[in-house]
This record gives sequence, C-alpha cells and structure tokens, in this order.
Amino acid sequence: MAKKKTGKASTGAKKTRKTKPVRLSKPLKKQAKSKKTAVKKAITKKVQTKTKVAAEKKKPGKLTPRDKKLQEIKKNLIGQKEALLAEAEEALNALPGQTVFPDMGDQATAETDRNFMLRLRSREQKLLKKIEDAIERIDGGTFGICDDCGENIDIRRLVARPVTTLCIECKTQQEEEEKLREA
Repeated sequence: MAKKKTGKASTGAKKTRKTKPVRLSKPLKKQAKSKKTAVKKAITKKVQTKTKVAAEKKKPGKLTPRDKKLQEIKKNLIGQKEALLAEAEEALNALPGQTVFPDMGDQATAETDRNFMLRLRSREQKLLKKIEDAIERIDGGTFGICDDCGENIDIRRLVARPVTTLCIECKTQQEEEEKLREA
C-alpha cells in the first residue's frame, strides 16, 4: 500500500521569528515568588537535616572551634540586645513631648529632633528583631547557614555581622540586583 502525499512539500528551511522579552503578569509573578519560597523552604529543610545529622555525630562534651565561636557570638548578641533594651527605656523616658515654642525656628528644630529620635528607635527595634531571630537560629542549629544557597556563612562574616542570613556571594548578588532595579 502506498501512502498519499499531501499537497505541501517541505523545503527544509525553518522560519525564524523574533521573540519579545517575556513580561510576567501579576499572577505569574505571584507564582514565581511562591516557587522561590518553596525552594527556600526545601533548602531550609535540607540544612536542618544536615545539622541534625552533624549534631548526632558530635560527641556530647566536644565543641568544634566553629561551635565555640558561635556560642561567643550568641553571648555578644544577648549583651547587645540587653544594651539596646536599656538604652531604649532611657530614651523613652527622655523623649521630649509635643511642646510649643514661640519661635517657628525653635519649633521646627524640636520637631526635627523628635522625628530623628523616633527614626533611631525604629531602626533599633528592627535590629532587636534581627538579634532575636539570630539567637533563635543559634538555638535551632540553623545559624550560620545561608538562606539562599544553603552553604555555611564564613565565620569572619558572622563575627562582623552576626544578624546576617546570607553568605557574602548571595548578598553581593542581591545588592547587584537591587542596583539594576533602581537604574
């Protein structure tokens, strides 16, 4: 039996089309974010499993040099947290109230100073939250592990910035992406 030929013959040449850059619609952006969140959760789960296995292998009385350094970082974080709380309490008592000055320049200066103090308190409040999170991560065994790639963060970076959650490579990449978004 012979097959019938269709009316079109192939020439062997393929047509090329120009492709436009893909723009994500809002639902697709949400989907991309949810995938990124899922990846972060998977990395965290993997890291927690590795940490538990490593903890089981350790002898109960022996601490590695990294663990000793982490405990030192924890002590420093607790001290920093207590100092911030004491300073915040003092500042709260010393924060000037709304006062009315006869001179408009004095009034503006007083309001600027008050806003500046409130802004400082807001930044300190964010730092306190980061410190508490870092202490929880130390207690949970996930401190010093990058949130993005799951690798260990260099101990020198942890000493310099103990509230960090990203290794230097991931942080550098994040900052470059932010610069591109701003441009």
